[in-house]
Amino acid sequence: MKKSMLLLALICGALFCVTSESNAQQVIKLFNGKNLSNWDFIVDKNAVPADQVYSVKDGMIHIAGNPFGYMYTKEKYDNFKLHVEWRWPQEATNSGIFLLIEDVKNPFPNGIECQLAAGNAGDFVCLGGSDLVEFLQRPGEARPAFPVVKKANPSSEKPVGEWNEANIFVKNGTITVYINGVYQNTGNNKVKSGHIGLQSEGKDIQFRNVTLTKW
Repeated sequence: MKKSMLLLALICGALFCVTSESNAQQVIKLFNGKNLSNWDFIVDKNAVPADQVYSVKDGMIHIAGNPFGYMYTKEKYDNFKLHVEWRWPQEATNSGIFLLIEDVKNPFPNGIECQLAAGNAGDFVCLGGSDLVEFLQRPGEARPAFPVVKKANPSSEKPVGEWNEANIFVKNGTITVYINGVYQNTGNNKVKSGHIGLQSEGKDIQFRNVTLTKW
């Protein structure tokens, strides 16, 4: 009986480990390649219908860039790796990946932006009153409307028309960013969970392979 109980315990332990590892490596397709059913939308001043700014074509997300706004996940997430691929079809301009969105607002949320603006991909921007420990405000200096924590290394972006990769790791509010395999930034945020967003700002940008791996 004791041997049987021990064997059962060992089997249960092994199954628990396998299940835990499986859960830890669960990959979620935030974009299914067909539609934007997992997302909600913000358009500055509600100037036009959202489908004029955010659409799907040829298996890619197309964001017009004008008017300003962002699309954001219907669910909130914590402790994950986010993989996003993007490219500029015609001209390298401006956009961003929003992280740990605590409060959805129009046209900017309360959350941290991983900047995708040409030449600055990997900068952090504190939006809507959010903050990072790494943002150092000088005594007597007014807080900027959009505080920035600059990236660590020279631009690692690719030319117009080529696909870029952002791999972003979020653990207990700490955000670490790699652009095309190059380390660019780390920021520490008191917020541990939030929506994820893709920004409309500038001109056309395309996204694909937007996935989240829990850990």
